[in-house]
Amino acid sequence: MPRAVQREKYGDVSVLQVVPVDRPAPGRGEVLVEVVAAAINPGEAAIRQGAFAERWPSTFPEGQGSDLAGRVVELGPDVTAVAIGDDVIGFTDNRTSHAELVVVPATHLSPKPAGVSWEVAGSLYVAGTTAYAAVRAVSLRAGETVVVSAAAGGVGSLTVQLAKATGARVIGIAGPANHEWLRDLGVEPIAYGNGLLERLRDVTPDRIDAFIDTFGAGYVELALDLGVAPERIDTIADMAAVEKYGVKAEGNAAAGTAAVIAELAALVADGRLTVPIARTYPLEQVADAFTELEKRHTRGKIVLLPGAAA
Repeated sequence: MPRAVQREKYGDVSVLQVVPVDRPAPGRGEVLVEVVAAAINPGEAAIRQGAFAERWPSTFPEGQGSDLAGRVVELGPDVTAVAIGDDVIGFTDNRTSHAELVVVPATHLSPKPAGVSWEVAGSLYVAGTTAYAAVRAVSLRAGETVVVSAAAGGVGSLTVQLAKATGARVIGIAGPANHEWLRDLGVEPIAYGNGLLERLRDVTPDRIDAFIDTFGAGYVELALDLGVAPERIDTIADMAAVEKYGVKAEGNAAAGTAAVIAELAALVADGRLTVPIARTYPLEQVADAFTELEKRHTRGKIVLLPGAAA
């Protein structure tokens, strides 16, 4: 029997179990994908902990995971856009991608370019489309200055690169261990912590045009203190600030389509976008993977590997 990550209640990583499940069957317009790689994301940890229980209640037992890359192994009726054996990148809206097999609408899939690794392909949906939407939301133009918080994280590491591609000057807030890596991308690193406001004012004597917050913890207020207009601030982590100050909150929901995934995958294949992979874990070590993720100090993505590519 195929295996999948499931949980029977809200809680810490100890509630995550890898259990045998019935083989899923694709319905009309759906395909069955053998998952090779599936990234994990902070939002999944928050859902598991019950942070969104009122907004998105769980029905137990429940799986988890949205990102996926794998191989098509079965087609449902009326599927013509993909074929058995195709290597694909995609997503599910049913919290089920952390598994060996997952049913996915064919419209949620795009081809995996040969030059894109499985680990990277399985990391493009949540982080990639979130970064894409955030950069678009702040309407960057060549010559402008944008600051990105948590610039070496799963979303931030892609955000700074997409922002740089607009011709903007990009300043990335990150710990010193990631400064050299950011410089190699053409991003100006700046350390987080006490005195950040003054440090940013020192390196931007004219103005900061836009701010993308991928971390929360007061960065929206920092952006406003720096004189950034609310309509040029986007946060994916501080919904209270969105309600209080009227800043934007565009992320995955604003750009989470197969077309955007295909665009991002093409950038990776062409060498114009780098997706750093912090570490990979086998499916049975999902609790260890989330333990590392929830420390919030990794560069790039943590990825589960439910199956090896044939």
